[in-house]
Amino acid sequence: MPGAVNKKRYNMFRFPLQKFQETPTPFYFYDLKLLDKTLDEIAKQIKGFPYKVHYAVKANGNKTILEEIAKKGFGVDLVSGGEIQAALEAGFNPGTMVYSGVGKTDPEINLGLDNDIFSFNVESVPEVEVINELAGKKGKIANISIRVNPDIDAHTHRYITTGTAEDKFGINIEMLSTAVNVALSLPNIHLRGLHFHVGSQITDMKPFGMLCESVNGLLDYFDRHDIHFEMINVGGGLGIDYLKPDVNSVPDFEHFFDTFKRRLKLRKGQELHFELGRSIVAQCGSLIARVVFVKENRNKKFVILDAGMTDLIRPALYEAYHVIQNISSSDTASDVYDVVGPICESSDVFARDEKLPVSKRGDLFAIRSAGAYGETMASRYNMRQLPKSYFQR
Repeated sequence: MPGAVNKKRYNMFRFPLQKFQETPTPFYFYDLKLLDKTLDEIAKQIKGFPYKVHYAVKANGNKTILEEIAKKGFGVDLVSGGEIQAALEAGFNPGTMVYSGVGKTDPEINLGLDNDIFSFNVESVPEVEVINELAGKKGKIANISIRVNPDIDAHTHRYITTGTAEDKFGINIEMLSTAVNVALSLPNIHLRGLHFHVGSQITDMKPFGMLCESVNGLLDYFDRHDIHFEMINVGGGLGIDYLKPDVNSVPDFEHFFDTFKRRLKLRKGQELHFELGRSIVAQCGSLIARVVFVKENRNKKFVILDAGMTDLIRPALYEAYHVIQNISSSDTASDVYDVVGPICESSDVFARDEKLPVSKRGDLFAIRSAGAYGETMASRYNMRQLPKSYFQR
């Protein structure tokens, strides 16, 4: 059984250990007070500016999380029909919904049309034409924004870079004029603006500054051709501090939004939209797991958890780092372990050579900063059950 909580060591992590001593693991634990604090900080930074924030549901589609964000008046960024339905059920206003993605199916487009969503973020000329056709059949006008590929390398992991010329997303700048003219010519299309997204887990503001310069140049170009947009959407991508989740539990929204306030030259009456995901929910969520065995071989000691890559795939997929804590141990002695899961894959490893308190069977572990791309990417590989979720305010 787990030992007593080491309050001195983990006093920043608001996890009620005693309450969950006997709760079956693994499960996700969410700190709703921290989520509220994060959302309030965003609201503070955009107050007084023509800015709108849409939460990127792909980061975490948990119903309770969605309902909390909807209560605060934020919009949503969606990438599937399932996400549209989940957002509707959570109470989001369709007039705040933007729908992204390179492969929207006809039923998904029709779902957006039927609910009069704020904008389809379109990624190709054929998509514009299909949306026009489907909207025409319903006697509707579809609002769209054209996603531009700005060819900016955000220098993050290659799997989460979205804004270079080699990526599948968006329309290349040299093809943009044609796409805009097609959209303007179609009878069932209303072109609201331009949409951009340069990548994910960006902590250096330089790529965002480069994006501002790219947008400024495009707005100047279209001004000269008497084409004006009512809104610009710069996507999301702001990263979090995975190394120090307690020290930097709320991301640097001030610096992020200030980059756009200083460097992006909006036109009169123009709105600026954002699609933040990870930065809103990552730090409020942790994966809680239990030690099944502590195993030793010739060169290694392993802590084997009952959670694996089916519950949190980021380390296996992206070689991502998460702070790992033994939240049961009060032992002042430490040892070095590989922290692994039970899945029949060699990549099912959360951390290698991790220095931790001496650990034993039954100890509870917390894998921090797992509120984004954790529960939402869980799978039933090896016929495992999906993790449950618990909340505290």
